[in-house]
Amino acid sequence: MKTDSLANWQLEWFGNIRADILAGLVVALALIPEAIAFSIIAGVDPKVGLYASFSIAVIVAITGGRPGMISAATAATAVLMVTLVKDHGLQYLLAATVLAGLIQIVAGLLKLGFVMKFVSRSVMTGFVNALAILIFLAQLPELIDIPNPVLTYIMVAAGLGIIYLFPRLTRALPSPLVCIVVLTALSLLLGLDVRTVGDMGELPDSLPIFLLPDIPLTLETLKIILPYSLAVAAVGLLESLMTASIVDELTDTRSDKNRECIGQGIANTATGFIGGMAGCAMIGQSIINVKSGGRGRLSTFCAGIFLLIMIVFLGDWVKQIPMPALVAIMIMVSIGTFSWSSLVNLKSHPRSSSVVMLATVIVVLATHNLAIGVLVGVLFSGIFFAWKISQIFRVTSVLSDDERKRTYKIEGQLFFASVDEFTESFDFKEALEAVVIDVSNAHIWDISSVQALDMVILKFRREGSEVEVIGLNKASETIVDQLAVHDKPGALDDMMGH
Repeated sequence: MKTDSLANWQLEWFGNIRADILAGLVVALALIPEAIAFSIIAGVDPKVGLYASFSIAVIVAITGGRPGMISAATAATAVLMVTLVKDHGLQYLLAATVLAGLIQIVAGLLKLGFVMKFVSRSVMTGFVNALAILIFLAQLPELIDIPNPVLTYIMVAAGLGIIYLFPRLTRALPSPLVCIVVLTALSLLLGLDVRTVGDMGELPDSLPIFLLPDIPLTLETLKIILPYSLAVAAVGLLESLMTASIVDELTDTRSDKNRECIGQGIANTATGFIGGMAGCAMIGQSIINVKSGGRGRLSTFCAGIFLLIMIVFLGDWVKQIPMPALVAIMIMVSIGTFSWSSLVNLKSHPRSSSVVMLATVIVVLATHNLAIGVLVGVLFSGIFFAWKISQIFRVTSVLSDDERKRTYKIEGQLFFASVDEFTESFDFKEALEAVVIDVSNAHIWDISSVQALDMVILKFRREGSEVEVIGLNKASETIVDQLAVHDKPGALDDMMGH
């Protein structure tokens, strides 16, 4: 067992060294403008997002449950902190980050990673498509209202050409990295007037240091930061688990969702103590990593280390990278992220699946909140599933030869969505000595179905019929024994009173 664990550890860290290092370099370059932009969104100094991206990437590489997935400061968590920073300042953001991390650790220990089982394929597709559109829309400011638009468009087009055509020559180097190097060299040699990374904001010039958030440790402080921490923890875990599932598919491997919850929590907790903001997994950068050849933990670790080296020690060079190069990479990510087959499948897939997918996309685009979109998608999936299951419910009956006993046969799932059809299937005015309710081919799921069964039995008894329920499976028998009241004194009066 120990040998297997050691072999797995070596594979995750050193099974793809060259490709992981190069992929990590590409991701680090792509993280810089995004981390700066997310800092601006949250209303804090750029170094808060940059330090966070370094810290989260390095720590998640060690503690996370999905090798090859990139985690850093993200827009999804940044937007949740805007009001907190505006009303209370940076120190409260750092405290909220620490608390959010602790909440995520608890979620992992409680094994809440199982919630991904309730996210349908349609919701996942909607999530991916919405994110692809948001990634593309985020590039528009770099293409609109800029000093030299024609030159920018030409450079973006050239960058996309390099990204898609260079792999036909060789795959020894990731094409996004070649795109950055070539366009930066051209920009410097020709003195091209385009926006650069340096125009996004000031890069830090020192290493992060450990510090405690400067806040009063009171109940009032907890009341202030707890709502933000809960929101950040929930959104961060949801986006991380969704991204992990997507990377699972891209790499045809499996991840440990509960370990990922704990890993994200440890990363956020530690990040709050070095002046960084909360973050989570990033699907865009994760796809860049995978498409650049990154598969192991080393790629995520290198992304964080390279990011720190570049912003602190090579900041003067990094500032010269033209934004069109990074825009081209992100457009490539948006194109690669979008599930184009989902458009073709709109006609062939069940209408309910298409509605769930489109609803997820629309809500995400309307709110710019991936978590709300996913929750709406899951809600729609649940409603459609309940409706579909309720449609295959059936009640038939057979009258005995002497017309004194009728046997009702129940087939399907008896739960809140099918109880109306169940109760409407009985004729309580028919003069019978005995009624048999055969549930051999049915399953009783919830309190609504137990109450419906109670009501049917009690109504027949009120009309003078003897009632027998047969065929209960073990699970149905358990819930009926626990919740049913038809054999209790005064049950009919109680039922009619509600």
